[in-house]
Amino acid sequence: MLGCHIQSPSKRALLTENRNGSEASPDLRLIYEAPSAEEAARRRDAFEEKWAGNYPSIALARRRAWAEVTPFFAFSAGIRKIIYTTNAVESLNRMLRQTLKIKSLFPTEATTKLIYLAIRKFEKGCRAVSEWVAARNQPAILLAGRFDA
Repeated sequence: MLGCHIQSPSKRALLTENRNGSEASPDLRLIYEAPSAEEAARRRDAFEEKWAGNYPSIALARRRAWAEVTPFFAFSAGIRKIIYTTNAVESLNRMLRQTLKIKSLFPTEATTKLIYLAIRKFEKGCRAVSEWVAARNQPAILLAGRFDA
């Protein structure tokens, strides 16, 4: 749904200078924390007015991808947080890279087994995402029959 927007804070840092990047981040975060798509569009316009002069690429990227972002606002704040929080995904990816980096060459089945075992180990050590149970039920309601809670 959000495509690369999940990673947009880290990509945004590449488009801004360090001295202004920390100032632009809270303004951009306000867009994604808006209670509705209409309010988010107003906040996006305000962001563009303030920052488009210095960082036209950020404002243009938000405008081009707006159709991909608006379905995001159909969900409650709790599930939106789970969607845009990438800490668990980044942690899993880092662990898999470390596991596979140690081994240089595998036949296909051995690699699959190693990945499976690494994920099992990761599951034992990871903690549950806060608000997951409450957020998990919302797609089941919104997508009636397409989501197995």
